[in-house]
Amino acid sequence: MKGVILAGGLGTRLHPLTKVTNKHLLPIYTKPMIYYPIEALVGAGIRDILVVTGGNSAGDFLKLLGNGSAFGLPAINYTYQEGEGGIADALRLARYFSGDDAICVILGDNIFEKSIRRAVESYEERGGTGAQIFLKKVDDPQRFGVPVFKDGKVVGIEEKPSHPKSQYAVTGIYIFDQRVFEIIETLKPSHRGELEITDVNNAYIEWGEMHWAELDGWWTDAGTFESLLKANNLVAQTGANNPEE
Repeated sequence: MKGVILAGGLGTRLHPLTKVTNKHLLPIYTKPMIYYPIEALVGAGIRDILVVTGGNSAGDFLKLLGNGSAFGLPAINYTYQEGEGGIADALRLARYFSGDDAICVILGDNIFEKSIRRAVESYEERGGTGAQIFLKKVDDPQRFGVPVFKDGKVVGIEEKPSHPKSQYAVTGIYIFDQRVFEIIETLKPSHRGELEITDVNNAYIEWGEMHWAELDGWWTDAGTFESLLKANNLVAQTGANNPEE
C-alpha cells in the first residue's frame, strides 16, 4: 500500500495565519502540521508517500521535508494541485504514483491519537480491494460528511447535512483500491465547484464495497482557529499516532 497526503488549498478559514504560508506548515505543538500525517503513514508501515500540495508556498514543503530521510523514508514524492478543485480533484493527481497499489489517503490537517496500523493490515487481509472509511463520534457532525447506517452498515454519506442522521463524522482518512481513479473521472463538480470525496465514497457504497472502522482515541482536524487550538492542546497532552496497546 502507498500513502497520499493532501496538503493543498488556500486555508482561507485561518487567515491571516495562512496569508504567507500553507496551512499544513503551521505548528501543532512541537512540529509542523504536515509531520503528523507522514508519521501516521510511516507508523502504519507505509513507506512510499506522495504529498499533494498547492498555492504559493509549495516549495516550502521541499525545504522542510527534503527527501524524507528524517522520517526514515527512502524518498518523498511531491505533486502540485492548481487551484482548489476539492479533495477528489487533488487525489486524482496520485493516479500514476499509485500504480496498481491500494492507497491510504490522509487529509493533511487531520490529526489523531492512535496508530492506524491495525486498520491498514485488516484492509490488506481482506484482499486489498474496495474502500474503507474511518469514523468518529463528534459534537458537530454537520461540519463533516455524515454516514447513514442501516443494520450496522453504512448505506450512504451526506455532506455537511443540516440535520445529521448520526453523530458520526467521516474523518479525513480513507483507503481505496485502484478503481478510485475511475470513479473520480466520472464526477461532476458540486454546487461548491469541487469534486467531492463524499461522491467517491458513495460510489463504493453503491457497489457494496465500503467498510468502516471507528477510530480509537481522539481525532480532530485543524482547519479552523478553534480546531487548530484543540489539536495543539490534545497533542501536548497525549501525543499523536501512538501505537495501540
